Amino acid sequence: MATNVHDLCVQHEITLEQLAARSGLELTRIQAIYLGRWTPSPAERQMIADVFGLEIDEVTWGHKTPIQHIYGHGPG
Repeated sequence: MATNVHDLCVQHEITLEQLAARSGLELTRIQAIYLGRWTPSPAERQMIADVFGLEIDEVTWGHKTPIQHIYGHGPG
C-alpha cells in the first residue's frame, strides 16, 4: 500500500532534517515534498524511497493542496 512522505516520516520516526541528510536533498526541498507542495523529480523520488527501503511506486507523490485555476483579464 502506497503512503506519502509525511506518513513515512511518522512511521519511521525520522525528522525532516534526518530525511534531508540521508537522502542528500536540501532541507527546503524535503519540506516542500513533505507538505505536498512539490512533486519530486524521478531522481528525487528514488533518493527519498531509498531512505525508507522502498520502491518509488510504494510512495505516494504529488500535491496535497488542490491547484486553483485563476482566470482574469488583469487591471481594467
